[in-house]
Amino acid sequence: MVIYEITAVVEQSLVEAYENYICERHIPDLLKTGYFRGARFTRSGGNRYRVHYEAFSQSALDEYLKTEAERLRADFLAYFPADIELSREVWEIVQIFNPDN
Repeated sequence: MVIYEITAVVEQSLVEAYENYICERHIPDLLKTGYFRGARFTRSGGNRYRVHYEAFSQSALDEYLKTEAERLRADFLAYFPADIELSREVWEIVQIFNPDN
């Protein structure tokens, strides 16, 4: 599994609108592409966020980036053209530990 992680630092006046958009529109739209098994939306402090998208594989993520990412990024920019600083990273899961291991 591969994690596609988006970090956003959001201007304080946009926090409520950003949370609503991400939860009600962006994450559901991204999951509908079929390249991801799930997502986690997290917050640190009042205006720093991360979304961890769990891609089925590196090839699934590559296909998403090739075919769908531009459309979803354009939609995001239509709602938030400024005042949100974004960064993206790809993480490969090396091992998962559970209490039973």
